[in-house]
Amino acid sequence: MIAWYVVNTKPRKESQVESLFGQAGFTIYLPRYSQDSVIKPFFPGYLFLRFNYPKDYQKIIYTRGVIKVVGNGYIPVSIEPEIITGLKSREKNGLIELMKYGEDPQPGDEILVMEGSLKGLKGIFYRELSDHQRVMILLNYVSYQGSILIKKNKIKKINSQKVSNSSLQRKLMDKSK
Repeated sequence: MIAWYVVNTKPRKESQVESLFGQAGFTIYLPRYSQDSVIKPFFPGYLFLRFNYPKDYQKIIYTRGVIKVVGNGYIPVSIEPEIITGLKSREKNGLIELMKYGEDPQPGDEILVMEGSLKGLKGIFYRELSDHQRVMILLNYVSYQGSILIKKNKIKKINSQKVSNSSLQRKLMDKSK
């Protein structure tokens, strides 16, 4: 029966195994994510493979870099296709989007800086910049009012009470005076 299975690979051999299965004509899914500009497997040591059990089983387990097909000790256990669909739905540009501090803020949401030298400061999320790694937030701290650019993964949305767009624009205009 053709189904999705989880294949356990030797350490750091996920891409090699993916390539070998691809050359053999199998359908493979190796979810990846980016951290500090390095692309890494989302599940180190594992990939998803669609094959016909028991027909292709020997080919699979004797592929270079494969340790085993995950199962119950006797036979491989297939997984639901919805698992693959769910993982793929979290991808942007082929990489799984990590949500380090919860959901992404939208313009007008109140945010809290979670890391770095500005940790603990609150502000208003203004906009995401074109590279999707940095964002602009408006700070209103003591007597200082201004905007800063910060990495998106260093902020957390703390409430969804939005400040209107016109209010954001007024704050920016006041700041620039």
